[in-house]
Amino acid sequence: MSHLLHINTALETASLSVSLEDKVISERKSHNQKEHAAFLHVAIDEMLRENDMAPSQLSGVSVISGPGSYTGLRVGMACAKGLCFALSIPLININTLEWMAAAAHDEERDLFCPMIDARRMEVFTALYDRRKKCVLLPQALILTSESFSDWLEERKILFFGNGAEKFRMLVNHPNASFGTVTSGAEELGVMAWSKYVLSEFSDLTYAEPLYVKEFQGTTPS
Repeated sequence: MSHLLHINTALETASLSVSLEDKVISERKSHNQKEHAAFLHVAIDEMLRENDMAPSQLSGVSVISGPGSYTGLRVGMACAKGLCFALSIPLININTLEWMAAAAHDEERDLFCPMIDARRMEVFTALYDRRKKCVLLPQALILTSESFSDWLEERKILFFGNGAEKFRMLVNHPNASFGTVTSGAEELGVMAWSKYVLSEFSDLTYAEPLYVKEFQGTTPS
């Protein structure tokens, strides 16, 4: 029986969970994005103690690797890699948009489009079909009224995520719909276990967050 630790600091809410194979047995959340780094190690210790586990009993660590918050992605990846190096266990990378799409179920829609707010009119986005196969690779996209127009001519698309509201204001097409899709530890546990079984591990030396675009900092005034 294998226990996996799951780390998600890509978005506003940080979450940690432990699963026994693909079943989540414990979870912790932090809703303060500025405290993700401080939250991680305390919450990991609490979860392991709660389940009478030592770190050495973990078989692997999964991490939501991006796209998302630059700082959040770095914090999560650093924590995951540190644990994997120290415990000599594998690292499993999970794409944020793929994780979001995993929770989308609507037989009336042909495609699912998760959107992560990237400030102004830009989003991180991708397209997935009903089998959750990626048909449009993750990218940073500046939204306009013509975004996804070719896809919408032939497919019904569900747009969701914290960046979708910006697109709702721009598009008026009968094949475009908007809704709330909640992804959580359950989807992450299933996805990570599937990769673990297939030994789809990331190279600890070279693994890094998927930023999609280069970081643009602000210049002090």
